[in-house]
Amino acid sequence: MNDDVRNIVLGVIAAGISASLGWFVRTYLWKRKLRRKQAFFGLPENSESLLVVNRDPSSADMAVHRFDVFALLELSALIKDCGAHAQMITQDAAQQGFGERTEFCVGGPVSNRRMAAHIGAMLPGIRFNTDPEPGPDRAAFLVGDDTYRLEPGVTEHVLLARLTTGQPHQARPVFLFCGQRAITNQAATRYLARHHERLHRKYGTGNFVLLLKVVNSQAYGPDVVELVADVTRAAQTPPAALPAKATHRAS
Repeated sequence: MNDDVRNIVLGVIAAGISASLGWFVRTYLWKRKLRRKQAFFGLPENSESLLVVNRDPSSADMAVHRFDVFALLELSALIKDCGAHAQMITQDAAQQGFGERTEFCVGGPVSNRRMAAHIGAMLPGIRFNTDPEPGPDRAAFLVGDDTYRLEPGVTEHVLLARLTTGQPHQARPVFLFCGQRAITNQAATRYLARHHERLHRKYGTGNFVLLLKVVNSQAYGPDVVELVADVTRAAQTPPAALPAKATHRAS
């Protein structure tokens, strides 16, 4: 074997080793990223999850608002990426506890009784103005002592929460997407899809409640979303236990 042939053979071997090593590293990183995503959402391979659908309060029929449909599509893509399966049920048919399957619950407490039950049981520091009469506080969120008003199409708020029972053997969380309007529910699901890695780095597989603001949805739809605050502590604290302070009005 002359030098030229030997150099060619060595080059081919080196290229093969480099390609194999690159494939191994990429596969390892992809699997690690997938495992982290599955852990955050509580969705191991081939597991089952629950999508709880609200109803459109503006419709007399048992209809789902189109923005809530878009939100469900966002969540379905996340579930599929984790290699899991989803069962979709309506809010009035969800008569079971949680912890056995990951649950994604979409809609406010007026249109989704399942959402009302979750918030009443686990987030006593959150209240809603459900008065149907027009007024500045209609559909406002009250988190602790703070009030967050709705300006349709201009400034709208939504709560994004990841909650568990706190029992180590029950790793399946419930995710809440509770907005002042249907478009904010979609905005929250899109925010979760875009930022779940950052949320996992910050909170791990623990609980969190985030208050998000959807800016100028009449022009930008559900795409421009700002984090207002982490309200986990205030949301989980009964109002009587919160320290007294001046009421803050946020638009």
